[in-house]
Amino acid sequence: MLCLSPRAPCLPGPHAKASPSAGAGGGGNAHRLTLRAAPRRWRLVRPRGCSAAAPVPVPAPRTTAERWGSLREMRRVWWVCGAGYWVQGFRCFPWLALNFHLTRGLGLSPVALQLVQNAGSLPLVAKPLFGVLSDAVYIGREHRLPYISIGALLQLTAWGTLAIMPVTGDTFPTHMICILIGNLGASVTEVVSDAVVTEFSRTQRTGVLQSYAFIGLAAGALLGNLSGGYVLLRTQEPKIMFTAFSVLLGLQLALSIGTKETLPSSHGSSRSLLVKSSLSANLRKQFSNLMTAVREERIFYPLAWIMTSFAVVPVLSGTMFCFQTQHLKLDSSIIGLSKVMGQVMVVSLTVLYNRHLKRIPLRRLVGGVQIMYAFAVLSELILVKQVNLMLGIPNEVYVLCFSALAEAIAQFKVLPFSILLSSLCPPGCEGSLFAFFTSGLVFSAILSGVFGVGLSALIGLSSGGYSSLPLGILLQSLAALLPLAWLSFVPENWTADGKIVKQR
Repeated sequence: MLCLSPRAPCLPGPHAKASPSAGAGGGGNAHRLTLRAAPRRWRLVRPRGCSAAAPVPVPAPRTTAERWGSLREMRRVWWVCGAGYWVQGFRCFPWLALNFHLTRGLGLSPVALQLVQNAGSLPLVAKPLFGVLSDAVYIGREHRLPYISIGALLQLTAWGTLAIMPVTGDTFPTHMICILIGNLGASVTEVVSDAVVTEFSRTQRTGVLQSYAFIGLAAGALLGNLSGGYVLLRTQEPKIMFTAFSVLLGLQLALSIGTKETLPSSHGSSRSLLVKSSLSANLRKQFSNLMTAVREERIFYPLAWIMTSFAVVPVLSGTMFCFQTQHLKLDSSIIGLSKVMGQVMVVSLTVLYNRHLKRIPLRRLVGGVQIMYAFAVLSELILVKQVNLMLGIPNEVYVLCFSALAEAIAQFKVLPFSILLSSLCPPGCEGSLFAFFTSGLVFSAILSGVFGVGLSALIGLSSGGYSSLPLGILLQSLAALLPLAWLSFVPENWTADGKIVKQR
């Protein structure tokens, strides 16, 4: 075996010859190998007892122009990832139309609508598989952007089919298949985008890129809800919105295909070893790395807390949507504008966190956010009991200002944990770990929706009567306080300005 060393003394081997310039006064220099690598002044060192082998290739130093070109390609990859976050947030645009399409076009009840929403999220639970694939399986020596292209293509197929499908009762199975395929493509894109952000965040200040990603996500959701309510009100035709989103997905697909993948880890030796290894060996290695990372206490306990904090709260989103649109007779523009206000809150909270809140210890911050979430859920009683009318506040104004408050707080709660995992994620495991994280959140949301359906059935909620809805909201608010009982799972003294997580 031959080893590369800049100026290490070489041991004599069977074919080593003394340098002609070495004389009696040369001492140990008589045993140096004279083979040198001209560009970088490296010597080949053969350890004692090792047989001769082919020299290990040394990469040529990159020129300044090559380094600047690499930086430009990295920036373009980041723009592709940022556009993916924006499109991910803009998905509320067709989903707003889809909710009206399912309730008015296909006549689904509130409970059936909530079941469709939760069942449609099942492909998102498979995110760890997509994360492992993007970490371990290379497509044309690239392992991030090709998966973004695949995800965009799947979404384009699903929403394009919905745009041309007739609205009849017997087409519901096809609608469900399209919803599943669309969410499958969205999950692939989200996993890879999270992995790219994690890789780039190693070269930036802690939490900066995650905050920008959240802002891009919220900006897409803001524009999607704002334009979605207006377009649906003016056209009353959801298929127009499906077609418009399909065009946007086509642009995302073209952008991802036309971009060369250049990441901070592109020149690392571990990546090249992964490319040369077999597919099965890569998959086994990535699964092993994922399990090792998740078993670490400093990762496992925060993950357990954030997932259970969502799972134990029964969500009544489908029931509240039908209450607002069918019982209160609010039009789609009000619903869309309320979501816009929610995304404005998310952007504001993200900026506030990036400037001030990240200095607060994580346990104290998360505990305060969870209490705020419980009170935000409880505030829906004001609308259901029509207390706002007694105070002179119209239903439209109250829904516009406060309806999305709880959803915004829940979305913001994920940000500190994303930054925590970015600082703890082992190199080469970015896609796998963040896929596990996001799939756990999706699975928790599905459980929360199932509990919401069960709660609705238990207290007798239906599209014809909402008399028991106040009781459901009260139970939901009390359930939101339960995660405070195991808040010790969250690191006590960690802040986004620090790099070390203290043990529990």
